[in-house]
Amino acid sequence: MRLPLLWITLLGYIFFYASATALTYKLQPNEKACFFSYAEQKGLKLAFYFAVQSGGSFDVDYTVVGPDDKVIMEGQKERQGDFVFTAKDQGEYRFCFDNGISTFAEKMVDFEIAVENESRDARLPSKQGSSPEQTSALEESILKVSRDLSTINRNQKYFRTRENRNMSTVKSTEGRIFNFSVAESALMIAMAGLQVFIVRYFFQGARKGASTLPKVIY
Repeated sequence: MRLPLLWITLLGYIFFYASATALTYKLQPNEKACFFSYAEQKGLKLAFYFAVQSGGSFDVDYTVVGPDDKVIMEGQKERQGDFVFTAKDQGEYRFCFDNGISTFAEKMVDFEIAVENESRDARLPSKQGSSPEQTSALEESILKVSRDLSTINRNQKYFRTRENRNMSTVKSTEGRIFNFSVAESALMIAMAGLQVFIVRYFFQGARKGASTLPKVIY
């Protein structure tokens, strides 16, 4: 019974530690989209991650605005970003993406907004006879597992982004090679036809010249 209880406690502690929202959004040309996250108190850690998966040059403009409409961070033509900042004020934080730099290209953006609570007021249930040092060591282990899981999750997203970009580059290169091959084939056919036309023109000109020569009588 102790093992299931430990896992339930571990999952509950991790969910208490951080609440996150991960989404994928298709950003239309010249569109600006904003997403919101609420910080219930000051001092909370807000984590913001995004990556452009496809579209155009894989870049987008972003802005993070606080409850007082003050810009916390912003960037232009960024492919991806991973930021953590402390909420100085209680209230709603705004995370915006702007695709105004693209006239025709859609952008597929993966992003995650997480509110991390670093408070340790919630304690694990201690076993009878266990010392506070043992309980504290277990808490540290749980927090380490939570951080490692977060790192693994971000690494997976990074490799997924690299895979999508590389696949997009491969498809673009494949399309260019196909178009170049078609153009090269058409040019070769046109050159062959032109050569046939020139040769026939020369032979027809030679025949006309031979027929117009004066006859010599001896």
